[in-house]
Amino acid sequence: MGIISTIMGAFGFGIGIVVGIVIGFFLFIKTQSSDVQTPEIKPLVEQDEASLQRMFPEIPVWVKNPDHDRVDWLNKFIELMWPYLDKAICKTIQTTTEPIIKEQTPQYKIEEVEFDSLTLGSLPPTFQGMKVYTTDEKELIMEPSFKWAANPNILVGIKAFGLRPTIQVVDLQVFASPRITLKPLVPTFPCFCKILVSLMEKPHVDFGVKLVGADLMSIPGLYGFVQELIKDQVANMYLWPKTLEVAILDPAKAMKRPVGMLNVKVVRAMKLKKKDLLGASDPYAKLKLTEDKLPSKKTTVKHKNLNPEWNEEFNLVVKDPEVQALEIMVFDWESVGKHDKMGMNMVPLKDLTPEQPKTLTLDLLKNMDPNDMHNDKSRGQIVVELMYKPFGEDQMPTAIEEVSAMQKAPVGTPDGGGLLVVIIHEGEDLEGKHHTNPSVRLLFKGEERRTRPMKKNRDPRWEEEFTFTLEEPPTNEKLHLEVVSTTKRMGLIHPKESLGYVDISLADVVNNKRINEKYHLIDSKNGRIQVEMQWRTSG
Repeated sequence: MGIISTIMGAFGFGIGIVVGIVIGFFLFIKTQSSDVQTPEIKPLVEQDEASLQRMFPEIPVWVKNPDHDRVDWLNKFIELMWPYLDKAICKTIQTTTEPIIKEQTPQYKIEEVEFDSLTLGSLPPTFQGMKVYTTDEKELIMEPSFKWAANPNILVGIKAFGLRPTIQVVDLQVFASPRITLKPLVPTFPCFCKILVSLMEKPHVDFGVKLVGADLMSIPGLYGFVQELIKDQVANMYLWPKTLEVAILDPAKAMKRPVGMLNVKVVRAMKLKKKDLLGASDPYAKLKLTEDKLPSKKTTVKHKNLNPEWNEEFNLVVKDPEVQALEIMVFDWESVGKHDKMGMNMVPLKDLTPEQPKTLTLDLLKNMDPNDMHNDKSRGQIVVELMYKPFGEDQMPTAIEEVSAMQKAPVGTPDGGGLLVVIIHEGEDLEGKHHTNPSVRLLFKGEERRTRPMKKNRDPRWEEEFTFTLEEPPTNEKLHLEVVSTTKRMGLIHPKESLGYVDISLADVVNNKRINEKYHLIDSKNGRIQVEMQWRTSG
């Protein structure tokens, strides 16, 4: 009887299940509506907040913040380059970390640590948007927002006490918004000296760690502890205003920072050949260092004299003694028309022994071409005394800001006075009525200087430097700057016109030592000019 009852019970249970499923399916079908309604489609602007969040669980930065730009082109570039970037980055990680690991492992009784496998996976990081700041300083500031959900395979073997367990890092996620500053911008590739990186908020870092195949992050409490520890440590090191600084170029070479001073004494010239048809010539000498944009130094004019005596001294700032040379040119002064060139010569600075004076008698040549037959003709000689004085370590500027802002005036600057340096950087929105070929005219204490003209350019960039040696600080003086446009086209009624001007008080320059600002031009609709001014004293 027991066996029979058991069989009957199992049979009844099976029949009950089948009958229940059939009845449930019948009731489900009957309770469903037979009317099929067309879904309602609404524009995005008419959707409520909950619907938008369901459709867009993650809004890109460039949508939330209009001042962030889309960088789809950068994401596409990284996607195409990622297989090669992955290998290059992993190779750099290995070569960088291996010496550090070998140095640190002995103190922990570890015999060996090596990468069994190192790859960042097939998924590249993506940039959600980027904001770029513009400043009046020589720097570029970017704030990208990037997210990286990677599938790396980082396998590290650790050999110690006869065992060799392996640790594996998997499923890496990094979300961060760094501020990247490239400064200072210099005319040497890659055009910046340093990279400064700061985090604008705590980063999100998530990853998995396996030890001998077991997931360590599954240990209760360990996952949250490790995540917060990493966030806090990274924030303590790099959260703004703290920065990670990466040096790219030597600032002294990149910015051509002054490394010494060349003292030149123009003594005399002998047996010069006259250029005037009637009477003797009126010679003067010009001195200039090659690879330098500073104006030439000039001696006084010695009228009607083919054997002039000058005995005048000049100081020239040296930036690269291995490359630069002193260029000496003698001209015949003319009251009207172009001054005639009487001859020239050059002295490479690498031929001078530092701190040792050297007197040279140089033949004047037509040019520096050794194969030019005209150089065999006698044009006279010039006598100069030279001495190169390198700066000592205590005299060298130690920071980029000191190079531009805290340079001292050259030797020979009058006591109580100094050197006024005016750097014309660039113009913006300059517009003439008949033509726009802008150049800047500087007028200071009756002395006039000019930049080179930029043809058909409303936003010219000059980057030209002018210096004025003064007996006393120009506290009560003003610098007059006028942007003018000229053209050589024939037939125009207005070959020259003013694009605007500005008068700058120099009291702030003397007090602050350096000013770098953009000035709105008077008599110009929107024109502006960026000018940097420095006041350098010998003390």
